[in-house]
Amino acid sequence: MSKRDYYDVLGVQKSASKDEIKKAYRKLSKKYHPDINKEPGADEKFKEISEAYEVLSDDSKKAQYDQFGHAGPQQGGFGGGGFSGFGGGFDDIFSTFFGGGGGGRRRDPNAPRQGDDLQYTMVLSFEEAVFGVEKDITIPKEEECGTCHGSGAKPGTSPETCSHCGGAGQVNVEQNTPFGRVATRRTCHHCSGTGKIIKEKCSTCGGDGRVTKNKTINVKVPAGIDEGQQIRLSGQGEAGVNGGPAGDLYIVFRVREHELFERDGDDIYCEMPITFVQATLGDEIEVPTVHGKVKLKVPAGTQSGTRFRLRGKGVANVRGFGTGDQHVHVKVITPVNLNEKQKQLLREFAEVSGEQPSEEDGFFDKVKRALKRD
Repeated sequence: MSKRDYYDVLGVQKSASKDEIKKAYRKLSKKYHPDINKEPGADEKFKEISEAYEVLSDDSKKAQYDQFGHAGPQQGGFGGGGFSGFGGGFDDIFSTFFGGGGGGRRRDPNAPRQGDDLQYTMVLSFEEAVFGVEKDITIPKEEECGTCHGSGAKPGTSPETCSHCGGAGQVNVEQNTPFGRVATRRTCHHCSGTGKIIKEKCSTCGGDGRVTKNKTINVKVPAGIDEGQQIRLSGQGEAGVNGGPAGDLYIVFRVREHELFERDGDDIYCEMPITFVQATLGDEIEVPTVHGKVKLKVPAGTQSGTRFRLRGKGVANVRGFGTGDQHVHVKVITPVNLNEKQKQLLREFAEVSGEQPSEEDGFFDKVKRALKRD
């Protein structure tokens, strides 16, 4: 099967900048990561996204791909290392010829850009994960400076267009190479690619246009959330640039272990001790669940290790697909520290019962046959 175009995989234009490619990859990788997305095909989708980003995020590999497609590194005669071995200026020449320099459409340095995404790890108790909870968290995040309203300039003044690059954020640079004199475009070091010069900087943000503040955010954790899962809070990430929208906040969950219960998906497992008498004669016992105590009938002759299922006493599926069960693993406890009367009763029991396991027990038949062979 032929590979899809890497730009189509990431959903970006061929003229997309490095930041746009990185942002597209981060968004898609979070959506299709196999630890988060359990849908069929998500794993292959994630691998395809990672492969596309590995090529398009590397200037040399991207240039090869733009020129030769998927077969570029094999048929073009040069490996993944680019032309760095030919001297300091050769990468710039290659970039100019194959789209990395002035040939493609440049992004406006002053265009609005979405802010970066943030990630916060929240630790929950076992019960909080099962039933959901509402919590306030405080995170440091960058927001638009309230003094200069994001311009970075002192109130009453405005940023000026950079005289070195004319507001383009890039300048033409000529250099001598083995092929002659070649012109390339580089980020303007006077304005750092912004296209603007701030002569009088805002005293609050120092000309950055953004300030770091601690912000309290209310998080509603859905019932049934599990270890390693995450939720996205739209617009709660870093502030946008040049009036762009804010990024998103991803809450990743960690769940503490419970002293009695273990969880596997939407099912809960626990071990319940019963006495020798209860296992032999049968009994009705109380079993703890996350939903409260329930009655469980233990049939006479129950063996240690028998499992019982309590339907609907597990965890509600976080996506609304029903509720899991609780599985109870009974363990027969051997009595210890017996008094003389108890010991005598057991001796009498052994005499009456013949002391040996039932002939119907296939496991013990195998043991006796093995002993006879010895």
